[in-house]
Amino acid sequence: MEKQPIKNTLPHHSLQGLDPILHDLIEQETHRQVSQINLIASENYVSQAILQATASSLTNKYAEGTPGKRYYGGCQIVDQVENLAIERLKNLFQAEHANVQPHAGSQANMAAYFSILKPGDTILGMSLAAGGHLTHGHPINFSGQMYKSVQYGVRQDTEMLDYDAIEALAREHKPKLIIAGASAYSRTIDFERFAAIAKNAGAYFMADVAHIAGLIATGHHPSPVPYADFVTSTTHKTLRGPRGAFVLCKAEHAEKLDKAVMPGMQGGPLMHTIAAKAVGFYEAAQPSFADYQKQVITNAQAMAQEFTRLGYRIVAGGTDNHLFIVDLRAKNVTGRDAEVALEKAGITISRSCIPFDPQKPWITSGIRIGTPAITTRAMGLQESIEIVHLIDEVLAHHTDEAFLHRVRDHVARICERYPIY
Repeated sequence: MEKQPIKNTLPHHSLQGLDPILHDLIEQETHRQVSQINLIASENYVSQAILQATASSLTNKYAEGTPGKRYYGGCQIVDQVENLAIERLKNLFQAEHANVQPHAGSQANMAAYFSILKPGDTILGMSLAAGGHLTHGHPINFSGQMYKSVQYGVRQDTEMLDYDAIEALAREHKPKLIIAGASAYSRTIDFERFAAIAKNAGAYFMADVAHIAGLIATGHHPSPVPYADFVTSTTHKTLRGPRGAFVLCKAEHAEKLDKAVMPGMQGGPLMHTIAAKAVGFYEAAQPSFADYQKQVITNAQAMAQEFTRLGYRIVAGGTDNHLFIVDLRAKNVTGRDAEVALEKAGITISRSCIPFDPQKPWITSGIRIGTPAITTRAMGLQESIEIVHLIDEVLAHHTDEAFLHRVRDHVARICERYPIY
């Protein structure tokens, strides 16, 4: 009897053939992305090369540890992959040491904290209500539960950081770590001043640049790397890489950082994502990426100015980066109602608190608008201003379903002119 060839046990079907339900959901999400205008400041679109690396065979490899010091065999090639990502990242930011394993921004911040802090130590970070991040000491987050958290905000008159007030808090509370960085702050952050405040208080200094990493890498925002003990970031916002994160640090903290990542808080790194990060760091080093970041800022500033012209108030009076917050109170619309209506019209944004917001955090008085994603699609000044007018019309008719559907058709036509892939 002729022997049948031995086959492995893997399903020999495409995703569509194997799991049509999931395939259809992915197709729906792809359609949503290509047919809607994305103004979420923390989102972007990756290149085909990054998609290819993310979907590579590297997902099969377990590689606990660091290159050359793995707990598994067969890591010779993935060691090269990770080392490539590390060296590209260090060169991009002129950093002394880098760890590219953190899965997300929260884990990157956790790793930095674990490197130098003990439970109960005092940290000083920006409050979420003022534009900071959950992991900067919010009481519902691990950072506010494990550590004694002191929070700083912004001036009520300017809605900008008050460095004198931050310095006073540092003198009073003597934190072990001071954290700079934000998720909803539109003005330039003075990292050098933060470093001086930390030094005078005898504190470590960490900068979370998740939102502005792409701007920093291309010289469009001052870098914290020369001043900070640790710099953390995601890779998927202005940096336009895959979903993930990294930590940069001074050489003196390198060993502690690597141990804090593994075995401190993570097991096996996602090698396919690390490969995709390496691609993203390569792309960010190209001259065209600097031009892209410049246009991101230009588009954001043009949109903020046009909103002002239409009678809206922009938090902190404008923007120096890729995002800004629109105060909706003069239009009698909440942030939540605006988010829902705009999504029905094919425009995705995120609701946002304004400083000293009278509304609850789930409702909010504002919306956060960012330009990285539309700029990736090659939308420029004309399109940015057109989008502002569409948003204004939607907010004026936010309960008119028929009107929202007509705007959605208009948005789809705009998106057809600016494909993602």
